[in-house]
Amino acid sequence: MAGKIDFLTPKEIVKELNKYVIGQDKAKRAVAIALRTRFRRNTVPADIMDDIVPKNILLIGPTGVGKTEIARRIAKLSDSPFIKVEASKFTEVGYMGRDVEAMIRDLTEISIMSEKTKEMDNVIEKAQENAEEMLLDLLVPAPPKVSKKNAAEIPADTHAHTREKFRKMFKEGKLDDRTVEMEVKSSNRQAFPVIEVFSGQAGFDDIGQDLKEMFSGMFPKQKKLEKVRVSEAYEILIREESERLVDTDKVIKNAIEKLENSGLVFIDEIDKIASREKSYGPDISREGVQRDLLPIIEGSNVMTKYGVVKTDHILFIAAGAFHVSKPSDLIPELQGRFPIRVEMESLSKNDFIRILKEPKNALIKQYRELLKTEKVNLDFTEDGIERIAEIAEEINLKTENIGARRLQTILEKAMEDISFDAPYKTAKKFIIDAKYIDSKLKDIVKDEDLARYIL
Repeated sequence: MAGKIDFLTPKEIVKELNKYVIGQDKAKRAVAIALRTRFRRNTVPADIMDDIVPKNILLIGPTGVGKTEIARRIAKLSDSPFIKVEASKFTEVGYMGRDVEAMIRDLTEISIMSEKTKEMDNVIEKAQENAEEMLLDLLVPAPPKVSKKNAAEIPADTHAHTREKFRKMFKEGKLDDRTVEMEVKSSNRQAFPVIEVFSGQAGFDDIGQDLKEMFSGMFPKQKKLEKVRVSEAYEILIREESERLVDTDKVIKNAIEKLENSGLVFIDEIDKIASREKSYGPDISREGVQRDLLPIIEGSNVMTKYGVVKTDHILFIAAGAFHVSKPSDLIPELQGRFPIRVEMESLSKNDFIRILKEPKNALIKQYRELLKTEKVNLDFTEDGIERIAEIAEEINLKTENIGARRLQTILEKAMEDISFDAPYKTAKKFIIDAKYIDSKLKDIVKDEDLARYIL
């Protein structure tokens, strides 16, 4: 399964990750090696390819240090089907809630939707051509059949000439505001009672939706005549033609193949299902969830409505803060399924400064662009950026450590007045220096209880 990652070495992968994630070099190296190993696996002899399994990774560190961002970026970089789930949301088979196999069913849906979008892009030109002809059929209906006696009175090329005239006007945008009457699929397809099914057995968490789809297939899709603008009608026809031209069986086959060979599952909050001690009550299913995860991570067959999905070569990245529990509190079998362990580093003042300035999606860049839409220019000085970083580090030490997310709360508080009054401001340039930051946050930083409440 070729993808962007096939053309990148581990160093190049790390370089790409550096554009979005500051620090955490150990984690970046680990995921870079894991991704490059996928490329290597696809080039080894076929007789040993199936024996090479992914080396799953366990990221250990506080919230807000880049665990999720690393996983999300490598999925996008490698064009892999990706899903992020929270371990604490799952329950052991036999309890009310979602079973762990639901993550694979959801990932299958994501993979198929992504593949379908790509296939629709491949047929878009043909869909546009067909949609244009169908639209012209609405604008210039074919003339009614006439008797042979009157046929000579009507020039043979009149309809074709009129059609081409309308085609030219349509391409020039002169018909966009005109309305046409066409059949539109009803958005309300629920012409039958909603059936809710509750069960703790595997697969039953999705059965309600499956039943709705099954019943909807038993009834023809409702259509109704509506008057729509030409520009809107064209988009509707393109969408319908794109869906018609796509080979659904091919999409499902390719999507499942891609999922099985390059799928990526990020399991967050895995520390929340670690059994710290023998307990009773709601926590009793924690070990059961771990045991349910084992076969999926090790490699098993999961039944979906599109067929069987094999999880043998899906890469699993798990993450957790492990403030209270430890990785050793996980059951031994699950620990063995994550042979690569990386401890994430807590963020310092210098890290916060770099996070504010360097990434392609840096917060300062975001605020600048957002307020430019109101013709307001923000000038963040070096001492202002440094002061924001100092406050973030200080509050993380005094209260809960939420990592880089603290920068969002601080900046939002500092920018509150400017953001609120931006449309009415006469002054269109603001200097965000240390003095300005202190004026907005000094009292909050001094009062620890207030800082805990607001920031």
